[in-house]
Amino acid sequence: MRICYYTPLKPLDHPHPSGDLVTAKGIFDFLVERGHQVVTVSKLRCRWIYWKPWSLLKLILERRNVLSRLKGRPIDIWFTYHCYYKAPDLLGPVISRALEIPYTIFQGIYSTKRRRQWKTKPGFYLNQKCLSSASHIFANKSVDLHNLRRLIPENRLTYVAPGIIPGDFSFDDGARSQLRQKWGVLEEPVIFSAAMFRPDVKTEGLTWVIRACGELYRQGQNFRLVIAGDGRQRDKLRKMAGEHVPGRTVFLGKVSRADMHRYYSAADLFVFPGIRESLGMVYLEAQACGLPVVAFNNAGVPEAVRNGKTGILVPMYDLDSFVDAIKGLITNKQLRRQMGSAAKSYAREFHDLNKNYRELELSLYAIVNK
Repeated sequence: MRICYYTPLKPLDHPHPSGDLVTAKGIFDFLVERGHQVVTVSKLRCRWIYWKPWSLLKLILERRNVLSRLKGRPIDIWFTYHCYYKAPDLLGPVISRALEIPYTIFQGIYSTKRRRQWKTKPGFYLNQKCLSSASHIFANKSVDLHNLRRLIPENRLTYVAPGIIPGDFSFDDGARSQLRQKWGVLEEPVIFSAAMFRPDVKTEGLTWVIRACGELYRQGQNFRLVIAGDGRQRDKLRKMAGEHVPGRTVFLGKVSRADMHRYYSAADLFVFPGIRESLGMVYLEAQACGLPVVAFNNAGVPEAVRNGKTGILVPMYDLDSFVDAIKGLITNKQLRRQMGSAAKSYAREFHDLNKNYRELELSLYAIVNK
């Protein structure tokens, strides 16, 4: 297939990593490896574009440029990754209609509460128009699928489970020994967390991890906390860790995704609340390496973690439950191993990118051949 690929939230080469970017790249790379001609048609960001009047001219010019480049070329389908009220796709529907090709969306999100707020109301209606014009929408979260059913007929919706390449996140015994020796860890369990240190829910999530570990420290529990990530909130988080968990925290700095499996392998459990987490690819990565997870039971987290089987999901902002869940795993080696083994099997059976995206590919074929 010849596919126009577009990401209105952020381009594929955006310098700031995120779970959404990982998913977008994963789909793109899969389609290319399957032999499809996949063209990234534009780097135009639509994030809050409707509140940026100076960007409207840029949008008009980009529509003309993209249409000019594509006209006369054999294109089978348009594929947009992630379309929602903050970043509605303002290119795909217009150009697909002009080229008379199917318009599809992966991770289209429909949230009716956004029409009640003045700041998000324009984005809600622009996004609603995009969703309604799509030939087909693919969702990788059950809650998104449920919400989309209020707007889109069932025959234009498909659920595709989120996925990773499990082989990229295999347990590395050598890395475990090397890193634990470097950290001065003997038998104590290692609690691992990872996120960008930016001033939003990522840093808020890490503060919850540090606070919970502080409670465990004051209870006399033995553990080591290791945090991967970097950003503007670095000093704030380091200071907080020094106050709550003195002498027990290792800050790794930024770790490339290709190296993350080494650090998962050196840990014993993965802890990050995932406040309003869209999906949380780190949960799939950690589980693929055999780590049980502790997180909040909210947003997209349950899509990646089986509560009570591969991890423990606690109510939002319930510090006592969060602390108890971590404590239950650091004090019970057998439970850690049991959940870790289940996590590894679960990630490989249900979240294998190649298997799940093969179903996506077959659906795209069917749409093109209608």
